Amino acid sequence: MEEFAEYLAKIDNPVHRAATEEVLAWVIQEFPQLTPKIAWNQPMFTDHGTYIIGFSVSKAHMAVAPEKAGMDHFADAIKLAGLDHTKLLVRMKWTSPVDYTILRQMIEYNIADKADCTTFWRA
Repeated sequence: MEEFAEYLAKIDNPVHRAATEEVLAWVIQEFPQLTPKIAWNQPMFTDHGTYIIGFSVSKAHMAVAPEKAGMDHFADAIKLAGLDHTKLLVRMKWTSPVDYTILRQMIEYNIADKADCTTFWRA
């Protein structure tokens, strides 16, 4: 978690900071093969140099960004779960529990789908 310490320290709301830390720690625990890093001022995880998932925080939510291909793949599941979203990210509201099921599915999908990817972003 030391990769994210400075980022977490900048989150003013202690509840949001704790929730963000919990999610990042969960990813580290569940997917130890991923590399945690800060890029574009956001915590993210990569696998063999390719982007897998990223996070950002705002006043109302934590954004989860699995790339557009991940969003497209899970569009129906995201809608069924009632999660607020855009074309590029899911907004997990601070007032709701984190949907770890869909988060796990997004990460697993990106790891498998990008297994042979040699670039940071999909082409």
